[in-house]
Amino acid sequence: MAVLTPLASLALIAAPAQAATPDLAGVWEGALSVGGQSIRIVFRVDPAGGVLMDSPDQGARSIPARQQAVEGGGVRFEVPSVRGQFEGRLAGDGRTLTGALVQGGMSMPLILTRTADVAPVSARPQTPAGPFPYRVEQVAFDNASATGVRLAGTLTLPEGDGPFPAAILITGSGPQDRDETIFNHKPFAVWADALTRRGIAVLRYDDRGVAGSTGDFSTATSADFATDADAAFAWLAARPDIDARRIGLIGHSEGGLIAPLMVREGVPAAWVVMLAGPAVSGAEILSGQQRVMAESMGAPSEAVEAGNVSQRALMEIVKRNAGDGAAAQREAAAYFVGQGQPAADAARSAAQITGPWYRWFIAHDPASALASVDVPLLAVYGDKDVQVPAEQNAAVLARLKPDAEIITLPGLNHLMQPATTGLPGEYDTIETTLDPSVIRTVVDWVVARSGL
Repeated sequence: MAVLTPLASLALIAAPAQAATPDLAGVWEGALSVGGQSIRIVFRVDPAGGVLMDSPDQGARSIPARQQAVEGGGVRFEVPSVRGQFEGRLAGDGRTLTGALVQGGMSMPLILTRTADVAPVSARPQTPAGPFPYRVEQVAFDNASATGVRLAGTLTLPEGDGPFPAAILITGSGPQDRDETIFNHKPFAVWADALTRRGIAVLRYDDRGVAGSTGDFSTATSADFATDADAAFAWLAARPDIDARRIGLIGHSEGGLIAPLMVREGVPAAWVVMLAGPAVSGAEILSGQQRVMAESMGAPSEAVEAGNVSQRALMEIVKRNAGDGAAAQREAAAYFVGQGQPAADAARSAAQITGPWYRWFIAHDPASALASVDVPLLAVYGDKDVQVPAEQNAAVLARLKPDAEIITLPGLNHLMQPATTGLPGEYDTIETTLDPSVIRTVVDWVVARSGL
């Protein structure tokens, strides 16, 4: 998903595809027994095979998942963002899945019962549907600096011969497809449609190791993803129907961190747009997330402060050991033990926050890259964003790059949707994919910078 959360960067659970998955469309519900409590687990499977997981008793809804068939007729639901999976076997009547939920090294028996044959699918009225007044090409290109990484994407081109100005869309954290699909929203498809209708060619592509792209997502850092975007730029600039002098970068969330890195390293972008892009270090982002989310959920001030102290202590541990994953994991595990966690649980908790992406992100301060951007830069924040808070980042960016155009739009969350609380639990329930105010702001700015 296009969000900067501690779990967003965790790798997909490796599982080879087997036979075709049986028809599981519907709503599957069960209950885990944990510490004497019963916790409901719900998987919602749409007819196209999309899966969302809910944990109603924990206040969690619409966590992206995916289904796979496994050898012998079993079924697996993988939930990358919580590093968990359910694996079970379908009963002969097709109404029960019996198996276990595995998370953090723990295996818990779980029986899921099909309670409805149709899973509700939220309306997404902004998702573009053809016929389009522009051309659509399915493309692929290699990252020459990363062995085995071939990126698959979609290029939309205005009618005519060109050469056209262009934009490259760069996804946020976590394994993202070319549309940056989250909860059936497809924001990058919406951006591509809006821009191409105004004369801008748009390239969007699947992250390495996701959908049509090859490579290993799980071991990559933001710096690696920047080389993928570099390859996208080089490929696009070489096309005769694209004006290489008028290619800009639009990055959302982590993508807003990657775009300035590219410019600092010499990619000749004509302009940069940051959508909810960080202007402070990863450690500050995650600590700020913890505070804002806790406050938004109504936690007592003492609990907010205690949680923030703990979060900052962990961030310092990871920063000190950014170049040594084993050392980071040992020290983080010792910290968790000191906080009262059993050793096995502490080791699992430490492993979750000391992987390559996490260590790079926490230690990285985007200040130097942002200050070095010597092309027009537009930064857009939502004032209800609890993941990259505007209050935390906009002022810092203004100091680092005084000539940047920085806009905070009222009522918008991290995904640039009109929101009530801004908390991630709302993302699925909001029908709007991108608020019209952010589309108008960005598209008008890009068109003006492109000389159209």
